[in-house]
Amino acid sequence: MRKYYIDNIRWATVVTVLLYHVLYMYNAEGILGGLGRITDLPVQHYDAFMYLVYPWIMPVLFLISGVSSRYYLEKHTEKDFVRSRTRKLLVPSTLGLFVFYFIQGYVSLSLSDGFSDLKAAGVPKPGIYLIMLASGSGVMWFMHLLWIYSMILIPVRKTEKGRLLEAGAKTPLWLIPLFFFPVWGAAQILNTPIISVYRFGLYFVFFYLGYYVFSNDEVMDRIRRIAPVMMAAGAVLCIIFTVKYFGENYADKPANRGALYAACAYFGSLAVLGGMARYGDFSNRFTRWMSSKSFGLYLFHYLSISMVALYIAKPGLLPAPACYMLSLAAGFVFGYGLYAIISRIPVYRWLVLGIRKEQKDVQG
Repeated sequence: MRKYYIDNIRWATVVTVLLYHVLYMYNAEGILGGLGRITDLPVQHYDAFMYLVYPWIMPVLFLISGVSSRYYLEKHTEKDFVRSRTRKLLVPSTLGLFVFYFIQGYVSLSLSDGFSDLKAAGVPKPGIYLIMLASGSGVMWFMHLLWIYSMILIPVRKTEKGRLLEAGAKTPLWLIPLFFFPVWGAAQILNTPIISVYRFGLYFVFFYLGYYVFSNDEVMDRIRRIAPVMMAAGAVLCIIFTVKYFGENYADKPANRGALYAACAYFGSLAVLGGMARYGDFSNRFTRWMSSKSFGLYLFHYLSISMVALYIAKPGLLPAPACYMLSLAAGFVFGYGLYAIISRIPVYRWLVLGIRKEQKDVQG
């Protein structure tokens, strides 16, 4: 039986990521990567939204990816799983860079005046081209990590032979909060320097908790019962994190190594998981449409926002409020539009989206 709340978590979180990226693009808190402040406000209080959602938006996506992997492998072979994950995750984030996503690299480097800096540093043109390609990865860092975790899952399954799944199904309610400690511990290890989004340890734990613990109906029944408590705890923790760190870089150490960040990541994810399982386990025409388009929206929204920032906000062609609104609209319109167009082009859709033909989204 399809778990509609998983679909709803996925598309709702992608929409949250889009909203986050609009604010991130023009943030005044010194978080590098976007254009930066375009207002004259002494304090951009609305930037607080970034602090409220950043700790959990990607952890919850890895968590439900682990859950979905369990469901997929119940109906498909491991060979199918490897083939499917490689096509959907690895192909677009590698081959796709050469045929489409290099555009994101060009826009990102142009926003930060990176081309001028690289030329001034004496980097040869082939080197600049490779840097531009790498910069085009953008939001696809999620796909890189998810592919790695998926490939590791196959030998893990062969080794544990279902014993971990059996143990996960028996997880008592009192143990669930204690998983915070491995999450916090994992947040300290395997973090790449400079590119802080590649947190191999932290997201690894979320993916495997999803697969071995929260994919079990028995566990989710317990989570549903305490969903209001989880939702309240997650909200309170994220508010405390926002108050404590507002104005500081939440995306790098020391903030993203701390116990408070790990608590927001874990209990915020549980709040979303439990809340949706209890109140969002339904399907209608709108949710089905949003779910079927969420992958395209995730892939293309940031390029659209970046292009508005580069060609309209950076030269100051429109007032700041209009730039925000235009970036938000572009994220949705071009996110969905590019997906609709590219998904209909043979071969190209395989390279850019990892799909062989037009298809509906399948859970898992």
